[in-house]
Amino acid sequence: MTATGADREAAGSTTRGYWWWERRRSVALDVGLALVSALECGWEGVQFARNAGVPVSVGVVFGVLAGSVLLVRRRWPIAVVLVTIAMTPAEMGFLMALVGLYTLAASEVPRRITVVLAGMALVGTFIVTYVRLRQSVAEQDDFGPGDWYVPLLSVFMAVGLTAPSVLFGLYIGARRRLMESLRERADSLERELSLLADRAEERAEWARTEERTRIAREMHDVVAHRVSLMVVHAAALQAVAPKDPAKAVRNAALVGDMGRQALTELREMLGVLRSGDALIAPGAAGGGAVPLAAVGQAAAAAAAAAASEDGPRLSELEALVTQSRQAGMVVELSVDGELRPYAPEVEQTAFRVVQEALTNVHKHAAGAKTWVRLAHRGAEVAMQVENGPSDAAVADAGLPSGGNGLVGMRERVLALGGVFVSGPTDAGGFRVSAVLPDASSVSTPGPSGV
Repeated sequence: MTATGADREAAGSTTRGYWWWERRRSVALDVGLALVSALECGWEGVQFARNAGVPVSVGVVFGVLAGSVLLVRRRWPIAVVLVTIAMTPAEMGFLMALVGLYTLAASEVPRRITVVLAGMALVGTFIVTYVRLRQSVAEQDDFGPGDWYVPLLSVFMAVGLTAPSVLFGLYIGARRRLMESLRERADSLERELSLLADRAEERAEWARTEERTRIAREMHDVVAHRVSLMVVHAAALQAVAPKDPAKAVRNAALVGDMGRQALTELREMLGVLRSGDALIAPGAAGGGAVPLAAVGQAAAAAAAAAASEDGPRLSELEALVTQSRQAGMVVELSVDGELRPYAPEVEQTAFRVVQEALTNVHKHAAGAKTWVRLAHRGAEVAMQVENGPSDAAVADAGLPSGGNGLVGMRERVLALGGVFVSGPTDAGGFRVSAVLPDASSVSTPGPSGV
């Protein structure tokens, strides 16, 4: 994985040089080029001083100072090229001209300025070469080339001293900008990948939380209802055992049936959890990292399996009501419309709502008369469980309450896009109502919908 821009800046701070140089090796290169250029210009200053009729020391000092300008080529490339153009008539600074034009073309200077200065250097070189060649040809009496010789050779010299440096600088500048663009894209891509990884981790954490919530809800529905009935039957068994042994035997049998049913449903849920773990086990057994998406897939698979295979159905609602009647509750069941199959998760949710509502009646309204209503409508199924006030003559079984019954029912219904309403009635009882849409497939909301 590539280093981010911040990492590169942190790493580059240990290698930064001085002033405008970013690296120490750049300092060494520019100092070396400036020394070579100063020596070259100083050597050429000797001949310039003789031709100009000035002391040699003046020509040498002038050449050394002019050649040293190459030291600032990275900071002021335009100044270096202007000095080079100014020194063209003196025939000094060939190395400075080559390096200066290359630096100018590779820098961020606007292209129109580069073209103008390169053109000036080209014209200056052409004029100086043309004048020197004509003088040289005129001094040689035995050499008489045609009129084309001097202009053609001057063009070759001017182009040869300017075009390669400019073209190579343009190539290096374009390549440098391309590499910088690629680095910026790599940094942007890494940031996006980091954000995607964070979001994937959030989704995985949400999936784990959602699965834990679903498991807790299932455990609550199964255990709370069955155990509540077992406690009610046990209390009745204790009360009637001395008076009616036969009824006590029947209540004991019911308690045993309830316990076996609770154990069966718990085994089914544990089997689903094991199958969900099996989805993750291959990656863990291989010693590699488990993909984050596998957690969500396992949770979704476990939830789907529990809903489609092991969940209860609306056809079992009569048996559920019968169990409450056997526990001593007065329950009336009414069904409107023709019973038809729904999506497994819809039937399971409707069953659990009625089951939990009856469990709450056992806990909080002992001896209250209860009405269970189920309505099959065109595009939805509605259910309502309403109880009257509790009977003071009936002893409370003392069932504990965790306060999660209504919360779990609401979560189930809202997860399927339904409507859930609960609250006390004017008669002193309590009513729980829910409406579920009839859909063959229900999409579970993501983290933003929680």
